[in-house]
Amino acid sequence: MASQTPPSTPPTPDQITALAANLGRTLTKEQALGLSRYLCLLLQWNQRMNLVGPGDWRTVLTDLVADSWLLADFLDSLPRLKNATDSHPKNPLTVDLGAGAGLPGLPLRLFWPQGTYHLVEIRRKRTAFLLQAVAAMGLRRTVVRPERAEQALPALAPIDLCLSRAFLPWPQLLELVRPWLAPEGLVLIMANEAPPNAFPVGWSLQAVRNYPSGHKTRYFWSLVAAVISR
Repeated sequence: MASQTPPSTPPTPDQITALAANLGRTLTKEQALGLSRYLCLLLQWNQRMNLVGPGDWRTVLTDLVADSWLLADFLDSLPRLKNATDSHPKNPLTVDLGAGAGLPGLPLRLFWPQGTYHLVEIRRKRTAFLLQAVAAMGLRRTVVRPERAEQALPALAPIDLCLSRAFLPWPQLLELVRPWLAPEGLVLIMANEAPPNAFPVGWSLQAVRNYPSGHKTRYFWSLVAAVISR
C-alpha cells in the first residue's frame, strides 16, 4: 500500500482545491495557486518562528484560511463596501492591524481584492514573512507597513475599513481607530462570541454573521461610528 503524503509536505493547488471543496468552497485556479504559495511559505517560516502554532496545512486551511473566504463574502454583503456612493470611493482603503502571519489579510486578498489593503505589523520577522508572501502570491494593491498602529492610522486616514485578528480587545480597538475613520467608516471585529447588547457611545452594529468552525461558532461584527471632529 502506498504511504500517505506526510502532513508537513507543502500542499499542491489540486490538494487545496479538493479540501476547499469538502469545506463547501469552489476555488478558481488563481485562488488555489495563491493559497498553495501562501501555505508553503507559512510551513517553511513556521519551523523557524511560531506564526500559527503547531499543525499541518490542512488544519491551517480549515481553521484559519476558511475564515478569510467567509469574511470576503461578508464584506461583499455590506452596502457600505458593495456600492460606491458620493461619500464612499469604489476603492476602499483597508487597514489590517497586527497582521502577524497574514491572517485573515493575505488569503482575504485572493477573494476580496477591492481597493488598497495595508498590513500593519511592527515585528520585523513577521514583516519579512509578509513581504515575501505578498510577492509570492502576486497580490495587487497590498502593502506591508512595518510600523506601529499609532503611526500607520494617522498616516493613512481617512480609513474606510479597519480590521484585525486578536490585535487588541475590541473596546480598545474602537477607541484607537475611531479618530482616523472616514465618514461612515467600518470596523470589522472577528470574534468567538456574539456581539453585546450595547456598544460604547457613538458606535452602532451594522451587521453580524455567525458561522461554524469545527466545534465552535465564530462571528463577524461590522461596526460603524458617528462622525467626529479631529
